[in-house]
Amino acid sequence: MAELNKADGIEGRKVQLIMIDAAVEAAEPIEEIVNDLIDLGAIDAIVGMHLSAIRQRLSKVVCQRIPYIYTPLYEGGETTAGLFAIGETPKEQLGPAMMFMQKRFKPRKWALIGNDYVWPRSSHDYAKSCLKQMNVDLAMECYVPFGLSNMSGLVSKLEASGADAVLVSLVGQDAVMFNRTFGRRGLHKNIVRLSTALEENGLMACGRGNLERLFSVSSYFGSISNDENAAFKERYYGMHGDTAPALNALGQSTYEGLHYLAGLIGQFGDVWQHKSTRDQLPVSYASGRNFTHSPALRRPSVYMARADGVQFCDFKLL
Repeated sequence: MAELNKADGIEGRKVQLIMIDAAVEAAEPIEEIVNDLIDLGAIDAIVGMHLSAIRQRLSKVVCQRIPYIYTPLYEGGETTAGLFAIGETPKEQLGPAMMFMQKRFKPRKWALIGNDYVWPRSSHDYAKSCLKQMNVDLAMECYVPFGLSNMSGLVSKLEASGADAVLVSLVGQDAVMFNRTFGRRGLHKNIVRLSTALEENGLMACGRGNLERLFSVSSYFGSISNDENAAFKERYYGMHGDTAPALNALGQSTYEGLHYLAGLIGQFGDVWQHKSTRDQLPVSYASGRNFTHSPALRRPSVYMARADGVQFCDFKLL
């Protein structure tokens, strides 16, 4: 917001942020709140960093009345007019990561574990096609509700499955609780973990002793060393100080989403009303990520990282 307003805002209008809790367990339904705000003319756009399940609910009430930028990684296939999903998809992120893990560790069987909603299920459908292509067996596929209070049963089921690798598509505190239980059981000795949604804050919450042989794949990590991230970190810490919250993929995506919104409106006017993610508009915008360039579209580079203590290291460009 500060960067946009230091220039000309968006189309000459200053930017003001209104923060709305979009958690599944939020007290008030997000779609009712957003619908009322749009009707009142109180908001002009949405930059959403939330679950795909929330995106699907919100898209039914926004209805092209205001532009909607969806920022985190997601399952792909979004075609709603007026909605632009800018995060990476399983084809861009998960596929290359599974190939990397298979080549390095040669697991005979994989397990797929996730929360019970659209992103894990869709991602796991793609993962199963990758396993078939690699001629590797599926040992277990399991989905659990949000906020599972005890992960012992799930971890025991994984241990009994005979899997050598597990794709963990749990989010937030569920991922933290799973990794803590997994670590205390010492299952890293026999099972290697891959996550597509574990970022720096989640890593710290899991605890140093619970992260051996855990790998994460993302288009952004706070400690990646490249020119784009160096410039981003300089601006971020220059504004918020050395004790600012850890940079991570989700936070960076929100930053990027605001700049994408400004670029979309500034470069394409009201075209957004009739376009969507699938149109792949070549919007130019600021980001902390490194991009690959093509004539029509630039897409984020994807990195594999290994957990080392409570930090990510050994970055490999996939």
